[in-house]
Amino acid sequence: MVLDLNKHNQFTDGYILLFTWLLTEYAIREKVFEKFMESAKTIGFDIIEISENSIHLTFEEKKKILKIVDSYDMRAQWKIGRKDPRRQLSVDETTKKMNEILEISQEKIILEANLGYNVGIYDEKGDIKWNLLSAITSKISPNSIIFEAPLEIQQAVLVAEFGQRVNMGEIKLNNVLSIESQRRGFLSKASFSITPVKKGPEGSPATKFIHYIIRSKHPIDQSELIYVTNLPRRTVQASVEELKEQGLIIEKNSLDDTRKKVYNLVKAEWI
Repeated sequence: MVLDLNKHNQFTDGYILLFTWLLTEYAIREKVFEKFMESAKTIGFDIIEISENSIHLTFEEKKKILKIVDSYDMRAQWKIGRKDPRRQLSVDETTKKMNEILEISQEKIILEANLGYNVGIYDEKGDIKWNLLSAITSKISPNSIIFEAPLEIQQAVLVAEFGQRVNMGEIKLNNVLSIESQRRGFLSKASFSITPVKKGPEGSPATKFIHYIIRSKHPIDQSELIYVTNLPRRTVQASVEELKEQGLIIEKNSLDDTRKKVYNLVKAEWI
């Protein structure tokens, strides 16, 4: 059996390298996962990467897999996403799978990026799809995510956006010093290419107006939005739903009245 020992060495953190995802998926599909785990333990591996790039796992199957991994006193590192640009997951599919893992595991989740182009949160040029990233992080805390970021500009943007404690993976060894410098507040060459202004809300003028009001005054509830904007309730509700889908705002119960929902900008939830 040939092992890819160059894969994901940035996640070792004092542990022996992960098995490549392909071997794990093959073992699961061929129903030899326990035998696979036994071999991994014998060799001395501590962490197993599990993904659904070419297979589908039900929630019950994931719980069973985790139970097997735990029985060998090993850790499971879950990865969400697909390498094929033509078979990308939707936001709902991505967050659903991530929430399933968070329900059964306390490990951080890797967000697939492959080579950094046209996969996951990156477009065909390697730039971040801001609305997609915001939609994911509005539902899943960035603290629970390891963002694969193969390109230096992606690393710089993620540090600038989420701060020095952002979790990143798929980092080349010669970029480690640059990232550590950025974490400590020193700009790298890639940092000068960052555009600080994100893409604004998409949709109707009413949706953009609602976003402006929430940005200017938050938290704010629906009744206040109707009063301040003088827009019909149906228009406000539709705009709020659209902004939630874009990942720009988040809905929570009011601390003053649990019957009411209030809206905050997503960025306020990251802090």
